[in-house]
Amino acid sequence: MKSVWILLFFSTIHLAYAQIGEKNGFFQYQEVFLETDDFGQEYLGVLEQSLAQIHTDSLLRLRILNDLGYYYHTRNLNKALDLINRGLDEATLQDNVYWQGKLQVSQGAILLRMEELDLAEVVLKNALEKIPEKEYWLLYTNLGYVYERRGKLGDAFDYASKTLKIGETYNDKKAIAMAYSDMSNLFWKQRKYGVALEYGLKSVSIFEEIGKKDLDYDFTLHVVGNNLVELNRLEEAQRYFEKSIRIGEQYGFYNNLSDSYIALSDLNTQKGNFAEAISSGMEALKYAELLENGFMIMRSYLSLGKASNAAGNFEEAVAYLEKSIETATPDFGDKYYLSLVYLELSKALEGSKQFAKALDATRTYDQLRQLVFSHNANEQISFLQTQMELNQKESTIKLQEAKLAKNQVIQAFILTLSGILVIFLFVLYRIFLRKKKYSRLLEKKNLEKEFLLKEIHHRVKNNLETISSLLSLQTAQIESREFQTIMEETQNRVHSMGMIHKRLYQGENIKSIEMRDFFESLGNYTIDTFDASERIRFLSDMKPLELDVDLAIPIGLIVNELISNSLKYAFPNNCCGEIEVKLLEKDDHLHLIVSDNGIGISENPQVLGSGFGSQLIQLLTRQLDGKMTLLRQKGTEVIFEFQINKAA
Repeated sequence: MKSVWILLFFSTIHLAYAQIGEKNGFFQYQEVFLETDDFGQEYLGVLEQSLAQIHTDSLLRLRILNDLGYYYHTRNLNKALDLINRGLDEATLQDNVYWQGKLQVSQGAILLRMEELDLAEVVLKNALEKIPEKEYWLLYTNLGYVYERRGKLGDAFDYASKTLKIGETYNDKKAIAMAYSDMSNLFWKQRKYGVALEYGLKSVSIFEEIGKKDLDYDFTLHVVGNNLVELNRLEEAQRYFEKSIRIGEQYGFYNNLSDSYIALSDLNTQKGNFAEAISSGMEALKYAELLENGFMIMRSYLSLGKASNAAGNFEEAVAYLEKSIETATPDFGDKYYLSLVYLELSKALEGSKQFAKALDATRTYDQLRQLVFSHNANEQISFLQTQMELNQKESTIKLQEAKLAKNQVIQAFILTLSGILVIFLFVLYRIFLRKKKYSRLLEKKNLEKEFLLKEIHHRVKNNLETISSLLSLQTAQIESREFQTIMEETQNRVHSMGMIHKRLYQGENIKSIEMRDFFESLGNYTIDTFDASERIRFLSDMKPLELDVDLAIPIGLIVNELISNSLKYAFPNNCCGEIEVKLLEKDDHLHLIVSDNGIGISENPQVLGSGFGSQLIQLLTRQLDGKMTLLRQKGTEVIFEFQINKAA
């Protein structure tokens, strides 16, 4: 197996086209125009070489032999038939009925192009029993070609209708495209060019939608071009023929190339470009001879005869047309094209003054046309067309009925859902009303609680004021100045706490204090108490900051003590100065700064007074889990740092 892979490896460019490779000991093959568009001129030769390396996978061999035979029929009919026969022999040995049927469909397609119409019909009908119904469409297509070649256009249209039905039943768009393509060609032969063009364009649209730019798409472009020629839309027709030729040259479709060059020759003849018409006719003949297809050779000579006739070269036209008849042989199946040969021969003989022979040719033309365009054939095609259109309309009606039924189900579902939604919304509304009622009750209770809290703060503030008043009365009766000072300091501390409770019941928030306003009120009150408002200025350069009452009271007491100390010791002899308090929040920490620009504190200060204020500050700092820093430059500055969550 390894040596096989090495052989394939050295044919790198070949493998790129053949799409055959080995993976995990198994050959893998991508079918052309189904799984890959990698189909160049050398594809078939390389695929045939690769086949010689495959011995173990019998099903893969049958698949490749069928593809080889089918696509070789576009280049060499005899070789194509030989490959299909090899495949049939192998399928028979394996007793594989399905592949016998598949290969017989390809065999029938080749035989009919070799003008073996009777044998092709037998082979194709035999294949009907061996393949599933969903694959009948290619078989029906080729049976239609058999009857078309015989000139039985009505029967051919019948098979095109069957192909369409298979496509619609199994949603096979390729089959539908093929059916429309064949109908377009048959209507063209019936000279119904408008409807023929309509079906051809529908076919092209489907091919392009499914991305199948293969042999059959190429042929359909040619058919559309033929109809445009007859409708005198010559420039459009030429674009279709040229596109068909590009695809044919890319993939090596000799049959389609011959067809399209014939059409291009006739188009140039109609436009008066006789030299180009002869050149195109010669190209058509070249590909027909490569293909060894008598039908295409006969038609190529016909196109050359037409061009010579139109150019006035009657003797040359007679020679071409007689070769066409000679190629056709007396038992030629396609009476349509044979009738056209005799029509052109009649014109050529008349032009060369051979009137008796011209009359005989005209009679033969009339006889052949009556066989092809019989009244029965016209009636059959019209009937089948009407029946097909009726079936399509019935299908459309059924589809609309199905959509209507679906819409009714959807409407019923929407109504049911709407009812459920209404009930759901009603329940939600009832819940909303209950919650609203409960919210109002809670709001009322909250207002009551808030009122009670404010009332408590008000009473606490009044009680503290009462205590402050009692302390003031007691102070007035004390003669010792030292005790008076202690009582005044205590009175200030009580007043400080009272101010906080006053702000709580007067403000909107009963749980927190705005500290900047509180500091300003506290500072100014304390300065007034010391009768120093004329010489001491209080500053609080900070942004508004709210603190919980449990945090505000101890900080307020600390600030009260420090302001009092500054007023007592920092400005002796009635000196002027400033006291500043700031409270900042940064990174979950509170920074309290109390400073003055007084005389400052020495490194070993003498304890003045009772020392209770200092003890109180230290006690409150520990309570708030904070730390204190004392700075002695340019007065006194005390900095506290508290962690908010611990402080709270």
